Amino acid sequence: MTNSENNNSGEDQEQPVLTVEEEVQDKIERIKIPHETPVLPVKDTVVFPGMVAALSVYTERDLKLLNDVLAGNRFLTLTAQKDKDIKVLKQSDLYESATAAVVLQMLRMPDNSAKMLVQGLRRVKIGEYVQSDPYFKAKVSAIEDIIEDDRETEALARNAADQFARMISMTPSLPEELKIAVVNIENPSRLADLITSHLNVSVVEKQKVLEMANVKLRLQKVTTLIASELEVLEMATKIQSQVRNEMEKGQKEYYLRQQLKAIQDELGEGDERSMEMKELKEKIENAKMPAEAKKEAERELERLAKMHSASAEYTVSRTYLDLLIALPWSVSTKDQLDIKAASTILDEDHYDLEKLKERILEYLAVRKLKDDMKGPILCFVGPPGTGKTSVGMSIARSMGRKFVRMSLGGVRDEAEIRGHRRTYIGALPGRIIQGLKKAESNNPVFMLDEIDKLGADFRGDPSAALLEVLDPEQNHAFSDHYLDVAFDLSNVMFITTANILDTVPPALKDRMEVLELPGYTAEEKVSIVKKFILPKQLKAHGLKDEQLTITDDAIQAVISDYTREAGLRNLEREIAHLCRKTAKKIASGEETSVTINAEQLNTLLGSIKFFSEAAERTTDAGVATGLAWTQAGGDILFIEATFMPGTGKLTLTGCLGDIMKESARAAMSYIRSKLENLKISFKDFDKYDFHIHVPAGAIPKDGPSAGVTMAMALISLLKGTPILSNVAMTGEITLRGRVLPVGGIKEKVLAARRAGITTVVLPKRNEKDLTEVPENAKKGLNFAFVERVDEMLPIVFGAEEPKKKRIKFISRI
Repeated sequence: MTNSENNNSGEDQEQPVLTVEEEVQDKIERIKIPHETPVLPVKDTVVFPGMVAALSVYTERDLKLLNDVLAGNRFLTLTAQKDKDIKVLKQSDLYESATAAVVLQMLRMPDNSAKMLVQGLRRVKIGEYVQSDPYFKAKVSAIEDIIEDDRETEALARNAADQFARMISMTPSLPEELKIAVVNIENPSRLADLITSHLNVSVVEKQKVLEMANVKLRLQKVTTLIASELEVLEMATKIQSQVRNEMEKGQKEYYLRQQLKAIQDELGEGDERSMEMKELKEKIENAKMPAEAKKEAERELERLAKMHSASAEYTVSRTYLDLLIALPWSVSTKDQLDIKAASTILDEDHYDLEKLKERILEYLAVRKLKDDMKGPILCFVGPPGTGKTSVGMSIARSMGRKFVRMSLGGVRDEAEIRGHRRTYIGALPGRIIQGLKKAESNNPVFMLDEIDKLGADFRGDPSAALLEVLDPEQNHAFSDHYLDVAFDLSNVMFITTANILDTVPPALKDRMEVLELPGYTAEEKVSIVKKFILPKQLKAHGLKDEQLTITDDAIQAVISDYTREAGLRNLEREIAHLCRKTAKKIASGEETSVTINAEQLNTLLGSIKFFSEAAERTTDAGVATGLAWTQAGGDILFIEATFMPGTGKLTLTGCLGDIMKESARAAMSYIRSKLENLKISFKDFDKYDFHIHVPAGAIPKDGPSAGVTMAMALISLLKGTPILSNVAMTGEITLRGRVLPVGGIKEKVLAARRAGITTVVLPKRNEKDLTEVPENAKKGLNFAFVERVDEMLPIVFGAEEPKKKRIKFISRI
């Protein structure tokens, strides 16, 4: 094998000779190339016709070839390897287009290698290989240049020469004599070859040029290669210039700083660095840190004083010190402990929510009597739009404290709570510490919103990190990874919010005092609209009180027909919609004041979005109306049952969970075991398949509270008797037909009222839960409390069924 010793192969390798003289070149072109020549593979270079190059020969095979060539006519063919790393070459590993050359001189080296000087003669094409051992020998045929003597070829040659001359000026490794050689070459073919041999391009690109017999195409290719090389050289020159300027700027700044230091020393003033360290030390003293934090700050200040200000570690250390100084270690706001004033503020901001307001006033009362009371950990649970977040802001206002809110929805990184260690690039403290720094107080009201939406992945479990934050017995020494010293969180009043508690880990739930914010009744919503929402939206839309009046009937219609929800968000959107319609009329001059009644809503808000379908859905046997609890509050649920000829199989559909499916099977088992007691004459269960379906099949449903509803749907189907359309029910069923208590009674009762239900069947043990339902929400509703399924028959069917002793029926309130 051979290695080219051109400019691209190493420092100890020779430059190719620029070109031969014109008369010598004419003689070369007249030299007759033998039809068969030895073939010498070369790597890392391509030898062009007319060029002189020095090559090294190392292997015994190539030394044998060189000796035979020198002993003969000195002709050989030089061809590039396709892959320079191949050790054992085959004919297919060599390019077919090559250069016929003559060996001018050989020099043997002490390490048994040899160096030879070769001169390319002309392009040849390797044909059939006639010998493979001890070296390659092949038939070759000359490739004649195709030169079009036209202006384009002349222009290409002149442009290539000019561009190459420019490149020589930008490349120190290329001699200036090369410019003279390029200018004096008249043959465009030799010009293209000379330029290509000196370009810093790959063997593949040089081989492409060698294979081009058409000189015009060759010049076009060479022009493209020169342009690419010039672009790289210009970029390198620009970078070197920038680096040189930066170095000069740095040297200048250093010189000026040294001069400034000398002047300050002469004037008896300290340098800037000393003043900075002195200022930081004063800030540490004034921050009134605990002993542990102060010790850490002083240690970090000593490290900072020994660092160079230009180092990356200096910035990290300075940022850490700034955080220690900025944290409110001993800064707190004074609580406003006027119970009556706080009560007035809470009432101004929110309607109802009496339990929650009472709990806040209790905390203020105890705080007034005991100064060192630890902050409570409250958790507001309720459907969306019930005012959980805004209540936190009102609490902060009533207590005279700062308010900080942190949304936990979608947080999956434990470092969001505890921070990153300072060893990481771009490390930050956790959002708890960041919030306290922003509040500039160590006793704010800190709201952790959407705690039920926390996630966990490979970065840790944020809910586990919150265990320390939300534990009054531990958070007096909360440790943030970035801070690395304890911070007292016991004075912070933490408030968390959630739509449901099912996804909150039990250990975290145990640390919080849960306060429920149930949905609002229609009457409460009317009052909230008149007192809070409408004035807010009038102000937001630039309207005055006298410019828009919405009647109570219209508000009631918006609540019942356009916004069936437990909270207030959609209701506020619809009121805003009405305000926009009014603003348009007043701004355009159509009206000076607008009064909206219920009859106009269809025109302003469009067709009704919600209507009661209970009467329509339960006209057929096999359909029962249940009451369900959702994250958005209570809702009604229609359960349908049917049967068809089959083998007694029970099919359940409607995106049901495992618990709901088990309730359906339990209901079927109970009915089949109590046919006589239920007065069902149907016996052929093995000859029919039964199908229970819960509509809205795309919505997942689960839980045991639909057990009695499924049982009533099946009983209605088997009796062939429809269930009364004004009756809704909830309760868990057992195999013995007992009705067990369920949760969410208030939300379910409100949902029944919204849907136009007049009779609600509840488990007997849920009778106590009716105390949580507002009295105005119970108006117009009958409540029946049962302990067994068979007690429900006279209620849901309205037939003259024999009443059981355990039944308790409450008349309309």
